[in-house]
Amino acid sequence: MAASGGGQKAAGCGGRQFQFQMPLHYPRYRREEYERMPEWQLDRLLSEYGLPVDGTLPHKRAFAIGAFLWATNNNAAAQT
Repeated sequence: MAASGGGQKAAGCGGRQFQFQMPLHYPRYRREEYERMPEWQLDRLLSEYGLPVDGTLPHKRAFAIGAFLWATNNNAAAQT
């Protein structure tokens, strides 16, 4: 009987290995803050959560907004 490995495999993306990590605190930035955030801060924030993103600054901003902001009923109504 072969022993099974108990470790988790990290997911690969673009030849890069990473594993999602959940820090103790969820980022509490507003959409406007992500839109003004400098690239180094976005890189640090995304890597802190194990979400390395390659691409342009607008691509990184869009990824962070999609990953960390959820539309609530109040926000969805205000944006339409």
